[in-house]
Amino acid sequence: MNAADERLIVALDLPEVSGATQLARQLGDSVAFYKIGLGMLAGGGLAFAGELKDTHGKRVFLDLKLFDIAATIEAAVRSIARIGIDLLTVHGDPHIVRAAREGAGESELKIIGVTVLTSLDRSDLDASMIVTGTESGIVVERAARAFESGADGVICSPLEAAAVRALPESEGRLIVTPGVRPSGSDPGDQKRTATPAGAIAAGADHIVVGRPIWKSADPKAAAAAILEELADA
Repeated sequence: MNAADERLIVALDLPEVSGATQLARQLGDSVAFYKIGLGMLAGGGLAFAGELKDTHGKRVFLDLKLFDIAATIEAAVRSIARIGIDLLTVHGDPHIVRAAREGAGESELKIIGVTVLTSLDRSDLDASMIVTGTESGIVVERAARAFESGADGVICSPLEAAAVRALPESEGRLIVTPGVRPSGSDPGDQKRTATPAGAIAAGADHIVVGRPIWKSADPKAAAAAILEELADA
């Protein structure tokens, strides 16, 4: 087992930086990659991202799912690129991806386009008046358009990873899969899930796991079990 397997991204979906700091301390060298989302942003999330990078040598995925007019997206991404973040999510709409790519410039920041959230199913898409079709079909089409617009990768559920990986446009691009749950764990609000090994086998480069780790009585043991499963995948 590779204790620092960067295929595992631990989601620090906690309300306070203090809790995230404690979790990162517990996980220590066993985890090399962390996700920081909107829930922590107003509570010092950006500063904590910098600390993880500069002080602890971790990789950081900033999950903001940006969506706005192109000029605002470009400006926001340009500012974020200066922090040295590794991955940043934006909505996978072509004009958003193009603006984000422009903002990232020559930095090493990778732009990851969101296809369809893993907490949504067809009934949710109907309520939002999203185009007809299967979830998987919409995900694959959005992924292809995001790649064509310059995305370095996409977010999709493990159930669509294989179909996205089969796209010619996916060559050399990243597939990041949330909605990953170890066998027997509570799916929570996720509706399109798979196990860590299943997600990797389907073509994912990174899996994102949060609650099964930080809600565990022993987060380090929970992370170790996932890492072991990845090593055997």
